[in-house]
Amino acid sequence: MKRLLYFTALSLLLCATSCGVGSSDKENDNQIVEAEVAEPVYLYGIDIEGYDIQRDTVRSGETVGGILSRRGVSAYTVDRLDRVSKDIYPLRQIRAGNGYTTFMREEGDSLSSKCVLDYLVYHRNLVDYVVFGFRGDSVTIELGSRPVEVVRKQHEAVITSSLWGAIMEQNMPYALAAEFEDIFQWTVDFFGIQSGDSFGIIYDEMYVDGESVGIGKVWGALFNHNSKSYYAVPFAQDGDKLCYWEANGESLRKQMLKAPLKYYSRISSKFSNSRLHPVHKVYRPHHGVDYAAPSGTPVYSVADGVVTMAGWGGGGGNTIKIKHAGNIVTGYLHLRGFAKGIRVGSHVSQGQLIGYVGSTGTSTGPHLDYRIWKNGTPVNPLKMPQEPAEPIKAEYQARFEVVRDRVIAELEHRSCDSLPPIGEEDIYPNRVVQTIVAE
Repeated sequence: MKRLLYFTALSLLLCATSCGVGSSDKENDNQIVEAEVAEPVYLYGIDIEGYDIQRDTVRSGETVGGILSRRGVSAYTVDRLDRVSKDIYPLRQIRAGNGYTTFMREEGDSLSSKCVLDYLVYHRNLVDYVVFGFRGDSVTIELGSRPVEVVRKQHEAVITSSLWGAIMEQNMPYALAAEFEDIFQWTVDFFGIQSGDSFGIIYDEMYVDGESVGIGKVWGALFNHNSKSYYAVPFAQDGDKLCYWEANGESLRKQMLKAPLKYYSRISSKFSNSRLHPVHKVYRPHHGVDYAAPSGTPVYSVADGVVTMAGWGGGGGNTIKIKHAGNIVTGYLHLRGFAKGIRVGSHVSQGQLIGYVGSTGTSTGPHLDYRIWKNGTPVNPLKMPQEPAEPIKAEYQARFEVVRDRVIAELEHRSCDSLPPIGEEDIYPNRVVQTIVAE
């Protein structure tokens, strides 16, 4: 965009013999002339004119003081910056691997010029940044965020090999795999996905300068698995706590997770009363499910409970046992080690990190042997009945059903009485919206 500056130019009376202009041109003496001047261009709120702008990355072991001193900032100024930034963005939070941008300018005449650093912008992530300023004798610090464009999207796909593979084939954001796992981790057996299973999802994707920077809210999802359809409808019946619900109003959250690892592991051995032992080469019961995974893979508690064992379990190697409600005990065998704070008597919550996959004890390779006992009797973890959490409350049932019908209609590409897609006001019934009225 150009900004037009208008000014009055006084015409000069030149002799007729030199320019051929006579006195009859006096009416043009006050002619208005237009000149075009470019508007300032801003980057991170800084007018870039006159600056040499460079981008770099914080290297391992590099300090803020080192970065600044190489650009002519004194130790005294660095110390002032450290003190000023403590309550806004402490310098110790700057991490190796993150980027930063410097704004340098020339100062002085052609004989004694030098480069001066006016601003250093540290990129906290793809959206948020911190501007450290060194103009004159002042030291300033400001937090900022790049404008984010939120685009609502809808995708669906049929699985031929894996959830991850289907997402890659359709050029969807890889983060959607984790979103599906988080939403359906109590309901869908991601280790038992079959060719022909399918899914659909409605979500927000966030962009900065045309570049995708992540996934926002999931507005609804559908997973067709083993000839059964599982819907995920977003609704917050308790304040701002957004949960996902089945179409009948039951919570997708169950008493126990389907598995203690993320879906990218695989089942290498199932529950059996007679299995050929890979080491001892004899048939014996294997009352657990083995998940093959790289050593160090995180292991999570499948439910709230209390640790009753955290130590050496003979052939089971490093073992954790947790007692849960309903006289249920879960076991996690062959661990490389335990998570911090995991000991006998520790209270753990569902989804809490408790240990890491290993190959301790009698084992041919890194894996997790996961077991369940109910009233002291071994239970097949893949067939463990699931108790749902509390369903939608009666006072929210009608509002939930409106949201559900619109979400399912959108997932199935059907019209829903010409209603627009659901929004924040629909899924957060208790959120107070404040309206400011100008006087």
